[in-house]
Amino acid sequence: MPQRPENLGAVPLDVEHDGLTGVICAYFLETPEPTLVDPGPSTSLPMLGRRLAELDVGLEDLRHLLLTHIHLDHAGAVGHLVKENPRLTVHVHEKGALHLIEPDRLVASTRRTFGDAHERLWGDVIPVPGDQIRAWSPGDSWPLPGIRPLPTPGHIDHHLAWEAERIGVLFTGDVMGVILAPETSAHPPTPPPAVDLPAWRRTLDETLAPVEVEAFAPTHFGFHGEFHARRRELRACLDEVADRVRRAMREGEGAEKEDQAAYHRETTDELERHFPPEWVERYLATFSPRTDWKGVRFHLSRTEFTGEVGRDSSGALPGGEGGS
Repeated sequence: MPQRPENLGAVPLDVEHDGLTGVICAYFLETPEPTLVDPGPSTSLPMLGRRLAELDVGLEDLRHLLLTHIHLDHAGAVGHLVKENPRLTVHVHEKGALHLIEPDRLVASTRRTFGDAHERLWGDVIPVPGDQIRAWSPGDSWPLPGIRPLPTPGHIDHHLAWEAERIGVLFTGDVMGVILAPETSAHPPTPPPAVDLPAWRRTLDETLAPVEVEAFAPTHFGFHGEFHARRRELRACLDEVADRVRRAMREGEGAEKEDQAAYHRETTDELERHFPPEWVERYLATFSPRTDWKGVRFHLSRTEFTGEVGRDSSGALPGGEGGS
């Protein structure tokens, strides 16, 4: 389990996705109306229930779900939770709300990526009734007292971060990258097809630059300090990845294959300095650096090399891939 800072008012819940610890973290907020951030996929619901039970909280006690975005590793369980608990309100960016109500296109996009492993990894995704969703858009009032939504596009266009002002924590989903342990570098999750690098840079440089928090909490994984140092680190990493993919694209298909493999190998090597090789192999089988490389390539191919390609707010495209 990730460490819980003293008196934080928020509890990390490792849902042990696919039997692995330290991969997907939901967060329980100790507020007058019990609140959960990013519950994870439906396959992890039994473990989520056990983690809540350790706090003497039942699924029926929850009143609010805060979603950073609607990718299945963050929000795949939502339909099941609201089915069990009709008093639960789901808070999500307005551009993501439709894909909770009608998830078929999102599921189809993710299934194209994971194939036969889709059911094992993410499980069944069921629709969320519209009357249990409170869609938020920039300019709206805050949906809960003391909880500030921040539009943070880049990983996907409807991404939100949620700042719990009373306790000084920012729940960042994927916008601050993947940080699996305090000693590891921030890794940008950039799966195709919804990544928007200029928007992500603006998020890091403008939206998040004025934010002052004691800690931030990515879904992958746990609480971290040094918010602005990590923000700058991820900003530099996004540029580095874009530069290397851009160079490979200019050099041709052979260079692309070579660099994609090198990116996977470098990520593997870094993680193996901190985690057992067996853990790293299983983790990267799901959250693949090769897929992240392809996401940057897809973004550059439609913005710098062959022009724009339309997409919807789920990140779904004909022939596209689902994200993390």
